[in-house]
Amino acid sequence: MTAATGPLPFFVYGTLRPGESNHAHFLHGRTAAEEPGRLLGAALYEGPGYPYAVPGEGEVVGELVTATPEAYGELLSALDLLEECRSPGHPRNLYEREVREVLRGDGRPVRAWVYVAAPRVARGLRASGTPIHGGDWLDRTGGTGSAGALSPRDRSVPRTP
Repeated sequence: MTAATGPLPFFVYGTLRPGESNHAHFLHGRTAAEEPGRLLGAALYEGPGYPYAVPGEGEVVGELVTATPEAYGELLSALDLLEECRSPGHPRNLYEREVREVLRGDGRPVRAWVYVAAPRVARGLRASGTPIHGGDWLDRTGGTGSAGALSPRDRSVPRTP
């Protein structure tokens, strides 16, 4: 997890996007703004019910989500649990939370938190994973790919409304 100054928006590209199951479980009522965004320099791969962004050529389509100030700290912790991001470089991480430059819908860059595939996961995806061409999870799933799962390993993460 890269150090950052002040609260940053989150770039979400899978089950946390509006209309997907984890958006309702984790973000509903905790956001001040949601807007289209694109992550350049990454490819999107299919996971078992959720996607992984992997550094590389291409772009990933998603949303920039700005948490309300009062929800930010709790949301950061909840999303780390959801994404199985224990600490930077932890060998059991599924995702790493990184500060990346994301383009807003109008093309302006903004720094945001992005959960990308942990290195061991990324290696496996590059070797034998299924890329999502066009980088848009919703195009791949038709908006129904989340299957209602709360986390990559179907583990419930409690939240405060």
